[in-house]
Amino acid sequence: MTPLINLQLAAEQKSATVTDWSDRIGWIVGLLLFVALVYWLMREGWKWRGTLQSDLPELPTAPDDPGTARLSMSGRYHGSTTAGQWLDRIVAHGLGTRSRADVTLTDAGVDVVRPGASDFFIPVAQLREARLDKGIAGKVLTEGGMLIITWQHGDKLLDSGFRSDHSAGQADWVDAVNAMTRPVTHSTHTSTTEGTAR
Repeated sequence: MTPLINLQLAAEQKSATVTDWSDRIGWIVGLLLFVALVYWLMREGWKWRGTLQSDLPELPTAPDDPGTARLSMSGRYHGSTTAGQWLDRIVAHGLGTRSRADVTLTDAGVDVVRPGASDFFIPVAQLREARLDKGIAGKVLTEGGMLIITWQHGDKLLDSGFRSDHSAGQADWVDAVNAMTRPVTHSTHTSTTEGTAR
């Protein structure tokens, strides 16, 4: 009786399923190929966008003597877009490359020094305005968390996004840039001895 019970128990027990490594390796290789394809398509899209923007002129460089620094900040450069279209990223001439940045405002304009990426300079004549906003292509922050500088480059109006390591000082940048871009108006009062014309 006992041997019969043992035989029945042995028949009921099943061995653990053996891992089929060929299937698993096939899935892993397939996934890696899919990721590589997506990366390649993204890279080709980036290059295609750069080709479409090839009419954008070379970036200005800082003059030898830019003048005394009015403001400076260290932080991050988050990219540039077509002005007013915060998802239309500009990638030509390295403007699409995010990086650390040391930004200085002088009487000559805005000097952007980027370790590991192309530096560029925004001459004061090309500055249009500055504002605090919540984001730019690929980066969204809290309301007012990003400094956006609007400037003219060739025939295109651009928005460039910066985030200071000390965001409290970004409002000073808005005031200073906007003061430089708005012409000073002098009110002229002409007084005559004849009084108001009737």
